[in-house]
Amino acid sequence: MTTSRHVPPGLEIFARFLRLGLTSFGGPVAHLGYFRREFVANARWVDDATFAEIVALCSVLPGPTSSQVGIVLGLRRGGWFGAILAWLGFTLPSALVLGALGTFARSSASTTHTRALNGLAHGLVAAAAAVILLAVVALARTLLRTPLAGSIAIGAFVVALGLDRYAPGLQWLPLVAGGVVGGAFGVASELPEGPPLVAIPRRTGVLAGAILAVLLVALPIVATSGSALGLFALFFRAGSLVFGGGHVVLPFLQGAIGPLVAERDFFAGYGAAQAVPGPLFTFAAYLGAANVSATTGPLGATIATLGIFAPSFLLVTAALPLWASLRAVPRAGAVLAGLNAAVVGLLGAVFVDPIALGLAREPVTALLAAVAFAMLFYVRRLPAWGVVLGAAAIGVASGH
Repeated sequence: MTTSRHVPPGLEIFARFLRLGLTSFGGPVAHLGYFRREFVANARWVDDATFAEIVALCSVLPGPTSSQVGIVLGLRRGGWFGAILAWLGFTLPSALVLGALGTFARSSASTTHTRALNGLAHGLVAAAAAVILLAVVALARTLLRTPLAGSIAIGAFVVALGLDRYAPGLQWLPLVAGGVVGGAFGVASELPEGPPLVAIPRRTGVLAGAILAVLLVALPIVATSGSALGLFALFFRAGSLVFGGGHVVLPFLQGAIGPLVAERDFFAGYGAAQAVPGPLFTFAAYLGAANVSATTGPLGATIATLGIFAPSFLLVTAALPLWASLRAVPRAGAVLAGLNAAVVGLLGAVFVDPIALGLAREPVTALLAAVAFAMLFYVRRLPAWGVVLGAAAIGVASGH
C-alpha cells in the first residue's frame, strides 16, 4: 500500500473522506463506487478482495452501509481516532447543509425548480451512474473468476431487483444467500493467513454489543418525549434497527418522527437529502433542526446526527471480532467468495434500477453518463470528484 510521506495519517484520513463527503453524490451504493476508486485504485489502502470483504460485512449490518465501510477503513488506517475522522469528513458537509436547511424549514417557502437546477440533477445522476458501473466492472473482473461465482452474482442481481421494489428492508438477503450457496457448493477452504480486517479484542466486541442492546431497551424508558434525550433515543433506534441503507430509513423516520415535523417540511428535507453528497442518514440533521420539540435548531441537528450514527460504531465494534473468529472456519473461504460475488450482483442491480432505467428515459443524460464512464475507465489518474463536478457543470450549462 502506498502512504503519504509528508502528511500526518489523521490529516490524510480526514482530507480524503472530506473530499468524498463533498463530492459523493448518488446514494449509498454509489458511495461504494467512490470509495473503491479512492481507497483501492488511488490510495491503495486495501485491495479489491479486502474491500469486498469490508462491504460484505457492513452490508449485513443495520445502519448506513457506506458510512460503516468508511468507519472500518478509517479504523484500519488510523485506529479509533482515524475511524472518527473518517466519519466526520464524510458526514460533516451534508449534515451542515441539511441542518441549516432544517433550521429555516418552517419559515421557508417552497422553491421553484429552475432549468439550471434540473440540469444539475441530471449531471449528478450521470456521474453517479458512471462511478457505479466502473465499480461493478472492476469488482466483477476481480471476484467473478469461477462459474459458481458468476451464477451467485446473477442470482443476487435478480433477487436484489425484486427486493428493491417490493421489500427494500431485506436487501441483505442476497448477501446471506450468496454466502450460503458459496459455502455449500464452493471449494472448501479457510481464508488465507493474515491479519483480521481490524484487530479488536473479543471482550471489546461483546461489550459494544451489550451497550447497544442496553441503550436500545433503556433509552425509550428513561427518555422524556420532546427532550434532548428523547430525540437522541428516537434516532438511535433508527440507526440500530433499519436494514437497507438511507432510502429505507427515510420512511422509517417519517413514521417515527410523527407530529414533530410537518409533512411539507419532511418531504422538502427528503428531496434535499437526496440532492446533497454524502450519507443519506444525515437527513437526521434536517429533522433534528426542523422538529417542533424543545430541542431544535443546531442543537437538535447535532443530537439527531449523533443518535443515528452512534449505533454504527457499536455495531462495527461488535461485528469485527465475530467476523475475525469466522475466518478459520473450514469453509470460510468459500462463504466469503459467495458473499463477494453477491456484492457484485447487488451493485449491478442498483445500477440497473434506478440508475439505468432512469437514463433510458433521458438520452442526453445517458450520453453524458457514457462519456463520464469512458473518462473514468480510460483516464486512470482522473479523480472521481473531478468527473462529478464536470458532469454537474455540463448539466447546468445545458439546462437539460
